[in-house]
Order: sequence, then C-alpha cells, then structure tokens
Amino acid sequence: MLVSEIIQSSVPVLHYNDTVEEAIELLQQNNVEQLPVINNDIYEGLLSMDELLSAEDTDNVGILSDKFIHISIAYNQHFLSALKLITEASVTVLPVLSDNKEYMGAVTERALLQCLSTFLSSDVPGGIFVIEMSAQKFSIGEICRLVETNDAFVTQFNTYLEHLSGLLIVTFKINKTEISDILAALQRYDYTVRYYFGEELYENGLKENFENLMAYLNV
Repeated sequence: MLVSEIIQSSVPVLHYNDTVEEAIELLQQNNVEQLPVINNDIYEGLLSMDELLSAEDTDNVGILSDKFIHISIAYNQHFLSALKLITEASVTVLPVLSDNKEYMGAVTERALLQCLSTFLSSDVPGGIFVIEMSAQKFSIGEICRLVETNDAFVTQFNTYLEHLSGLLIVTFKINKTEISDILAALQRYDYTVRYYFGEELYENGLKENFENLMAYLNV
C-alpha cells in the first residue's frame, strides 16, 4: 500500500498569518500534536502543540518558523516507510509531498496503524507461533510445507534479528486456531518454538470430556 492511497485531505493546515490561539484550537479540535504549516502554497514544516503553548507574546504562527519540524514523505513511498518515519520522529502527522515538493495532504499516526493492522491480517482469525533459529537455517519453504501438510496455510509472517542472542525470530500466522499438530511437526524437525497463541487439540478434548461428564451427571 502506497502513501498516496491513504492521504487524508481532511487534515487541516496552519498558515503564517494564523494566530497562536487559532492554531492551538485547531490542533485540539483534530486531536493531534502537530499540524503542517503552509506559506504561499509551499509546505514549510510541522508546528507542534508544545511550541505553541510555550510561545510568549507571539501574534501569529509565522514568527515561530525556527521551531518548525522539517519532516515529510513522498507520495509514492510504501506506507511502512511512513510508519517508520513517523515513529522515529515521534509525531502524529506526516505531510505528503509530490515529485515537485508540493503539499498533497497528510497521513496520521492512527491511519498508519490501521493500515498496519490490515497488512498483518490482525482481523483474520487464526493461530500464531513464533520460532527462533539461526538466520542460516531459515527456510520459509520447509516451514510452509510443514504447515500445509497439517491442512493449514500461512496467512502472514515476519522476521527480525534479535540483537542480544543473534537469533532470527520468525512469527507465523496461520488460518486455523488448532495448532497442536503443527507444533508437533515443527518439533520433529528440530524447530524451537519460543511461544504460540491458539487452541491445542488436547484442550478441546478436555472440554468435550467435561461436557460429557456434566451431561451424565445431569441424567
């Protein structure tokens, strides 16, 4: 998903001739910590609520130009790049510019988190397991094959390198919640499962036995 697909034209902008009081009110109304500043249709930077609140004897936004946060992203970048940038800069709004550096709108932290949720299929039911291994031993093909031989398939996976241990940590999400057979298969192939989230078949068996016992006692 590209940044251009999630631009929010509804995010308001500040202008040099806006008063500090007007700017504070606009940020509060939109529940954001920064807003873009536009001067003669040119994007100048972000102005934060903290700078507005600490301004003394200031009539308008333009006088605070040395306090602007100079951050933006091109419209044709991937949304993950925008998420990385907005997180590193600790801002809630990220201005989007065209190839000609023209202001096109902005994306908010909340919109990017919603995109990330969709990207990770977090709304799709399924089990999750996390494997740790050396990077040299990682084979996505073999792991997917083990999952598929147990009547499931991988809906999402991601990796990161753990700095302290040097291990590759791989998180898999699959399309079913009963994962005991898959865990057993992974263990047979000497994969180390760090943790998992899902239902195990023996838990389902216990529940069924409990329900049968209660039905018998009620006879």
